[in-house]
Amino acid sequence: QVQLVESGGGLVQAGGSLRPSCVASARTFRHYAMGWFRQAPGKEREFVAAISWSGDNTYYADSVKGRFTIFRDNAKNTVYLQMNSLKPEDTGVYYCAADHLGEAAPLRSEYEYWGQGTQVTVSS
Repeated sequence: QVQLVESGGGLVQAGGSLRPSCVASARTFRHYAMGWFRQAPGKEREFVAAISWSGDNTYYADSVKGRFTIFRDNAKNTVYLQMNSLKPEDTGVYYCAADHLGEAAPLRSEYEYWGQGTQVTVSS
């Protein structure tokens, strides 16, 4: 069982930045691909970004390319999502997820473990 705990969300004005993070309990964190998803009120959860277990491969939703960066620190069992140039449409609950031996998949079904989420609100 892997527990994921997100933090670092908050309220920011449009154009600002946030860096949510997700700490995993797994002793073999380096064996997990990690993903970030988000869910806005009344909408389905959607893919944002993912990084392979090695960190060599990353994948982004078109809506965040060039603005968001996913990276990981395996020594700290932590994955981060650097979010720049934020827009009101980026508002939502951001969830991290873990995929054992995965390769940065954009599909929710690929991920076995999920965190509880952290709220990100971007005001206009």
